[in-house]
Formats: sequence, structure tokens, C-alpha cells
Amino acid sequence: MRMLVLAMLLSAMLAPSVLADVKWEEDGWLATIGKERLDKGDEFGCYGMPNLEWKADPGAVALECREYIEDRIDASKWSSTPISTFTPSDLTAAQHTIIANQGYSIHGDNTGQSATAWHSAENEPEREYDWYDLGRRGGSLEKGIADLSELESELDAGGLVNMYWVGRIHDATVRHDGDVVEMLSKRDDVWFTTWGEAFSYWSVERCNSFNHSLSDSTLYFESIDSVACRAASNAWNVPVTWIANISSADVVDSNLPELDVSDSNTKEGWRQEGSILYISVLAGNEVEFNLTEDVEYDILGRTKFFNNKSAALTIAGHSTTDLFLWSKRFDDHDFLKFTWLISPRGLEEGLEWLPYAGIGVLVASVSGIWLLLKKDALAYSKAEELMPVVDGGDDDE
Repeated sequence: MRMLVLAMLLSAMLAPSVLADVKWEEDGWLATIGKERLDKGDEFGCYGMPNLEWKADPGAVALECREYIEDRIDASKWSSTPISTFTPSDLTAAQHTIIANQGYSIHGDNTGQSATAWHSAENEPEREYDWYDLGRRGGSLEKGIADLSELESELDAGGLVNMYWVGRIHDATVRHDGDVVEMLSKRDDVWFTTWGEAFSYWSVERCNSFNHSLSDSTLYFESIDSVACRAASNAWNVPVTWIANISSADVVDSNLPELDVSDSNTKEGWRQEGSILYISVLAGNEVEFNLTEDVEYDILGRTKFFNNKSAALTIAGHSTTDLFLWSKRFDDHDFLKFTWLISPRGLEEGLEWLPYAGIGVLVASVSGIWLLLKKDALAYSKAEELMPVVDGGDDDE
């Protein structure tokens, strides 16, 4: 009995070191609401881990956060691998390289690096590491903070406009600005996208080889899927809009669905404007266009943004610890796309004493049982001494 009690006490003494390692709990909504958001075209990236600090060990934060995402949900409908992450503004260029080596190509936003991307309409990225400091434009979606005129001005200027969103602060639910959402719903010149989509679309400039031919009034086109080229920058294979000049011919039909000029979310399809044919297609997919006649044609390259939009809009959901509270209010606004920078919930500091209180209860309970058994054994010994003994030496039964 003493050995058993000793083992129980030792296990209780070792328990705090195990419990102390548990600093967070996962967001259970990722398995349910998360799948819905993926189907809508959203993206999941990293914000951080409650038990680790970016400044102290950025590689460890990036790795553990990536594993947290990959073990629970795909990063987007284009890839299971996350490539977008929040980073604080006090990291060095070398630390950003360490984070990039964990697979994160986009670091945001306003991270304080000298190389930048999309801090203004003219601040177009030229190198991959420009994306280590993605700018923030257009302000916040929060009601009372959102600036409608500023956002409209940024969209009119063009380029990628990256907005900011936090759905909850402590116990307070943050309301979004309905006027901003209403204004955005009326813009047909904006590509509503995510960080990973925008980066992957941009990176195609370095992997833009394609095959094309015209035979019997049928135009064949294929953007070559260079897996090695995409892997070099951790880019996804997303539909990219290519431009073909087909002179006086018209498209009769195609194995791609037809797009409208107002289509603002990334997908495959085609549309024609006069002699210009816009082809939005995944690399590796060969498409065919039956034309009204054999004509001279030319492949002119790709558009700056999907479906030849003049501006792109991303919305970053920072520190998303509860996907339900952050996202459900936008279910009726499917045109909006979010980059959810997720993090598990940190355990409240006020509850850190609970494991130790439990251990105290365990020790007290075991000690009480031990004392009770010892008391019973002593009482039994005294009772045995008082029992009469017969002459034969046997107990009197």
C-alpha cells in the first residue's frame, strides 16, 4: 500500500511540468466553418502560437504554426500548403529569410523591411523578397474606423489594396462597416482575392511558358505547368488570365466556361472583347476555342490581375482564434475573400493555477486515504490484543 501511495504522489509531482506545456487550445470551427470558407475561396495562413515568440525564435513559430494549420485544414482550394503569415515589425531581414525557409512567401503587413510590395499603387513587387513586407492599404473593415473615401481612392489608384480585419477584441464583438461592404459590392473593376492567390498570380511572370496553335479554326492554348518553377517560390497553381488577339474571328464555343466582365473571383473561364480573347486557366490545362474562321492570332501575355481587373483587394483577418465569430457575418457577401491568419487560443492566465489546485486536491485525497488506512490498521491491532485466548492457544471463536 505504501509503495502504491508513493507512486501516486510521484506522478502528481511530475504532472505540473506536463500541464505547463499546454499553452493553447485549438479552434474547433476549423473543421466545420473552415471547410465552408475554403469552398468560398478564402485562404488560411499563420498568425502565431501562444507559447512561442516571433522575435525569440521565428523559425520555431513558423514551423509550429504551419503544422497547426496543415494538421487541421487546407490552406486554400488551390493548395494544402500555407504560404501567408503575419510577422511583427521588429524582425531582421535574416529572420524573415528563416520564416521564408519554412514555406511562407508572403509576410504582412507593414513589417518594416526595406524591400516592400504594394504599399502604394506604384509599389509593384519586382523580387520575391519584396513580399516580405506586404503593405496595408484601405484601412480597416471595422465600423467607426473604416474610411470609405480613402478606400475608394486606393481602389481607383489601382494595384493591390490590402485591408485589415479583427472580428473580436477580448470579449467584445467587433462590427464591420456595412457601407464599405455595400460600396465594394458595386465595384466591377476589382479582383477580390487573397494573399496567396495574389502572390501566386504575380509569380507566374517567371514561369510564363506556354504552347499554342491554330488548326481548322480551332485555337489550342496551354500554359505549361512548371512544377519546379512554382516550387522555387512556393507559389500555388492558380488560374491566370492570358491575352490572345484573334483578329476578326469570334469564339463559337470552348471547353472552358464563359466569363462575364463582372466576374471578380478567381476561376477558370474565357471572355471576348472585340478582337481580344481573355483566357483564365490553370497551368497544365489545355483549352480549345472553336472560331468562326482561320485567322492570324497572337498571344500577348498575361493581364496584371485576374479577368483584366485594374485593382485587387485582399482582407487579412488578423489573430483569428475563433473562425465562427470572425467570419459568419460575411456569409451573405460571398464576393469578399479573406486571408484568415489563424492562431490557437491561448489559455487564460487566470486559469493557470487550476492544474496545481488539482494536484493539491490529489495529494490531499491520497494522504487522507493513507491516514484512514493507517488508523484502521491501528484500531484492528488494538482490538486483536483485547480478544480472549483459550488454553489451547487458539483464538476464541
